[in-house]
Amino acid sequence: MRIAINTRFLLKNRLEGIGRFTYEVSQRLVKRHPNDEFIFLFDRPFDPGFITHDNIKAVVIPPPARHPFLWYLWFEWAIPSALRQHKADIFISMDAYCSLRTNVPTLMVTHDIAHVHYPDQIPFLTRHYYNYFSEHYFKKADQIVTVSHFCKQDFIQHYDIDPSKITVACNGIKPDFQPFSNDKKRAIRSKWSEDQAYFFYLGAIHPRKNIVRLIQAFDAFKMQSNSAVKLLIAGRFAWQTSTIKTTYDQAVFKRDIHFLGYVSDDDLPALTGGALAMTYVSLFEGFGVPIIEAMQAGVPVICSKVSSMPEVGGEAALLVNPLSVQDITTAMLSVYNQAALRQSMIEKGKIHCQQFTWEKATDVVEAAMMKLQ
Repeated sequence: MRIAINTRFLLKNRLEGIGRFTYEVSQRLVKRHPNDEFIFLFDRPFDPGFITHDNIKAVVIPPPARHPFLWYLWFEWAIPSALRQHKADIFISMDAYCSLRTNVPTLMVTHDIAHVHYPDQIPFLTRHYYNYFSEHYFKKADQIVTVSHFCKQDFIQHYDIDPSKITVACNGIKPDFQPFSNDKKRAIRSKWSEDQAYFFYLGAIHPRKNIVRLIQAFDAFKMQSNSAVKLLIAGRFAWQTSTIKTTYDQAVFKRDIHFLGYVSDDDLPALTGGALAMTYVSLFEGFGVPIIEAMQAGVPVICSKVSSMPEVGGEAALLVNPLSVQDITTAMLSVYNQAALRQSMIEKGKIHCQQFTWEKATDVVEAAMMKLQ
């Protein structure tokens, strides 16, 4: 069997959410099916390190698909042509896009439909592309895999999708995320936070991630705690960030807030494991991988009680109203002041995160793939 996989988000040293899911699941599928041929479809030159097995054939098909016009050309013209040329039996697309112009049985993995809930936070052309194509993609795909039960119900509600063709996987956690000794934490804090404890946020920086209220809550926390605690914010600046920058400029304790930019995979386990708490107060998530990464690292989690996050955080997380600065502040103060609460959250988190594995995610994708034979 020839299985073509959209691998355009396999980018060296830049594996964010979709790229990480693509990498972890595709590598396991390749290993589980040594007698099948896997065709990795890239939209630009790729790192040979992603071609890990002899049954992988890497193909670069232009144009580089990083703009709505180029998305259309890649998915509606380049992809169908490549699938025909390489005689693909199945097409797996991991990034919520597929092709309307191919008859090859298609499995689409999609992580959320945030554009439906927060359209004003999506750039104009991207928003119009999503508004037109997303529903068509959902209808076209023969099987759909998503990462939370919240997402499944969201798709059904907004697009009237047959529930039987949607299955729920999850995201997993790299084994590098592990609890650290106190000595190791001190070394991490010496490097990143001026020897002080810190709250940590990880993710892209744009309005939906609620960084403005996080900064405001941190300011209030500092005023009420009179502590030396820092706030570290790791992630690339995406779009509509002017309000975030203005909020930072106006913060009373801006000297204690550090934007780290994109952080490499090598540094993330340390930054996560050295934190006082993960503060993940996004307005909307299809999953929220930093939540479970922090739990595996033995770090308390403060996260939002909306969308998928109660499902992912469970009883191990301290859930807050992301629209309430006061609620976020109170949670920060509770974690900072209450050692017993921190320890309880850590212990619950270690157990809770064990249900989220890349093997489980691959099981679900594999089962959906086999339905297309």
